[in-house]
Amino acid sequence: MTERTFSFEFFPPKTAEGMDKLRATREQLAQLNPKFFSVTFGAGGSTRDRTLETVRDIQASGSAAAPHLSCIGSTEENIREILTEYKSQGIRHLVALRGDLPSGNMDAGEFNYANELVDFIRCETGDWFEIEVAAYPEVHPQARSYTADLANFKRKVDAGADSAITQYFFNADAYFRFVDDVRAQGVTLPIVPGIMPIGNYVQLARFSDACGAEIPRWLRKKLETYGDDMASLRAFGLDVITDMCDRLLAGGAPGLHFYTMNQAGPTTTIWQRLGL
Repeated sequence: MTERTFSFEFFPPKTAEGMDKLRATREQLAQLNPKFFSVTFGAGGSTRDRTLETVRDIQASGSAAAPHLSCIGSTEENIREILTEYKSQGIRHLVALRGDLPSGNMDAGEFNYANELVDFIRCETGDWFEIEVAAYPEVHPQARSYTADLANFKRKVDAGADSAITQYFFNADAYFRFVDDVRAQGVTLPIVPGIMPIGNYVQLARFSDACGAEIPRWLRKKLETYGDDMASLRAFGLDVITDMCDRLLAGGAPGLHFYTMNQAGPTTTIWQRLGL
């Protein structure tokens, strides 16, 4: 069996205080020895400089960083500059995404889809970068159909992706079905489940509605019963997510990618409960 990979995702802080907090979080999570820390990239490249600064900070601390790179709202020249910058920093790992359309009338740029970005990175830099792409077990919210979404994923793989990280989900069966369906199309790369610890129900519901992650009805109803009792909600959330992670790993998932929301506590607790 190939070695499982575990990774943690951060978003770039907006303030110096946020950066200090993130350093403390990273130091705590680095003790778990993840393969890499990924750092998100705002709509239309709106956090480009902060993403780079966060990535430099992670690399300087001795951990591997994988910046997200989204192509919507970008030109080939923009992306080429960023790739050159990352290469000069010794970064070897990218998460290549289409990205969200920025609000307002901003130009969509020269790329329409993530497969075009993957193709461009490969043409520009050969095999310098290990490229992760996104996968959507519950279907991308803008996909025409499940079949169309599988075809989109296959295009990213064929363009040169090395592995994939999924959107978070709360239904392990959706993940297993997705993996079976892409394997049937000849896709062999590792597809790592994205894991979202449950902390704040209101925030989670808002996120999930926006990104197409399904919160099963039973889970929504149960979370709603806790109201403002955050401690009980988090305790229940830890049980649910730990059980799901257990099932995913037992079922052959090649690792786990945690959406940490820049907090160490929930991820660390799940990790310890899984005996990792």
